[in-house]
Amino acid sequence: MNTARLAPLALALLATGCTLEPVRPWERDLLAKPEMQLVPDADENFLDQHIEFSKEGSFGGQGVGGGGCGCN
Repeated sequence: MNTARLAPLALALLATGCTLEPVRPWERDLLAKPEMQLVPDADENFLDQHIEFSKEGSFGGQGVGGGGCGCN
């Protein structure tokens, strides 16, 4: 009974997407470029959210944890 409960937990921990190699300091400059940000253009993102709010009548749900670097 306990193994049936622990199996999905163990599978979830194994499938977290961890890499074998950490990001090297000389590779971080590529990840810090504006093109690599989740929202590269804040003005365009604001307009997109405004249009979505106007059409859908709802707001939110754009937040995500982490920034693609694997630190969160």
